[in-house]
Amino acid sequence: MIQIRKATSHDIEEISALGKSTFLETYLPNTPREAVEEYASRAFQQTTLQTEFDNDTIHYFLIFFNKEAIGYGKIQLNVRNEHIETVALTKLDRLYVAKSFHGQQLGQQLLDYLITFSKKSKQHGMWLYVLIKNERAVRFYQRNHFKVVGEYDFKVSETRYNPNYVMYLSYSY
Repeated sequence: MIQIRKATSHDIEEISALGKSTFLETYLPNTPREAVEEYASRAFQQTTLQTEFDNDTIHYFLIFFNKEAIGYGKIQLNVRNEHIETVALTKLDRLYVAKSFHGQQLGQQLLDYLITFSKKSKQHGMWLYVLIKNERAVRFYQRNHFKVVGEYDFKVSETRYNPNYVMYLSYSY
């Protein structure tokens, strides 16, 4: 059984563990281990996550399969992007499902949930960064009508940047 729910600060430990493991699964094939581990240790610290939970524009969601947390999403409301003129945009900051659950449409269900939440929050579209070399993710977003609107060098560590696409989905009401 699948369940998706908005995360609370009580979920920080679980998000930290999921964040580290799914980030490593995603980026190790294309990025040196040291850079990936440096980023993960900063981004998924419990104090970092608590600061994000204290920001009312940032929202985390967990997806469960048979009561086990297997993925999560993070969005931030009202975030502009230099490649998009529209205002009231949601930044899809993270959408990860554990690799052992890929191919079961769980990422799709989570994305649909995040888009619905974004629309209910009176947003006009959603944008994200995606690693150019992550062809599976790029195809996933393209199937969901996101369009490449630019490129961005994502800072993984002090010495490593990964080329990303900026992808955008405009909502039609």
